[in-house]
Amino acid sequence: MIGLVSQFLLLPLLTYSLTRALDVDASVALGMILVASCPGGSFSNIMTWLSRGHLPTSVSMTGISTFAALILTPLNFSFYAGLNPETSSLLERISIAPIEIIQLILIVLVIPLVLGIVIGQRHPAFVSKADKPFRWLSMLLFLTFVVIAFSANGTLFLEYAQYFVALVVLHNALALLIGYVCARVVRLEPDKVKAVTLEVGIQNSGLGLIIVFNFFPELGGAMIITAFWGVWHLVSGLALSLVWARGAGQAPIQPSGARG
Repeated sequence: MIGLVSQFLLLPLLTYSLTRALDVDASVALGMILVASCPGGSFSNIMTWLSRGHLPTSVSMTGISTFAALILTPLNFSFYAGLNPETSSLLERISIAPIEIIQLILIVLVIPLVLGIVIGQRHPAFVSKADKPFRWLSMLLFLTFVVIAFSANGTLFLEYAQYFVALVVLHNALALLIGYVCARVVRLEPDKVKAVTLEVGIQNSGLGLIIVFNFFPELGGAMIITAFWGVWHLVSGLALSLVWARGAGQAPIQPSGARG
């Protein structure tokens, strides 16, 4: 529950506040709000395992947030984008309806998750063999989206590289901090603090990119922010995981039966 509150209530709220406080460009602000409205990414499970965090908490949060995203992602995105007159005017120009985002999330996230659960229960041997190839395939697809995003907006990124990098690093640090502080406030065990922190700090930016490509590909700022977020949160998540793993005084344990 504290993970969901951090992810779907506090992160979008503080992201919106950050975009207003820094007077962020409307297209970029839209991308930041979109990322903050997405559920946690599956790579958080890997990072949690590496950090010696509580893997069941991470896997549970990923699964539950994926289902919750069906309603909360379009709700948060529409609400916070509509609060700012500049991003609100962009939404009106795009004419994107929340039901369209719901349909996309259903196809991209929810149905595959349900199929994965069913197949995992009925054919565990197949899942054991297919797990690693599918993880590599998902990474390849995500990197393909990133390459397309940067190739289409390379000039814009190079011209304002410092601006984009600073915003993404700051935004991701805010997400990690929200998860960490909330988990510590309710006095979760240290391994669960790691899981919640990484779950909130590693968003499903792949979903964000798919939404951008489908509904507003002409907004280069939103596309670059979402794409670079997807690269940076892997860097920051891996770095934090390795620091925590080293602090635990031993190598990460081998996973036994727990799968994301």
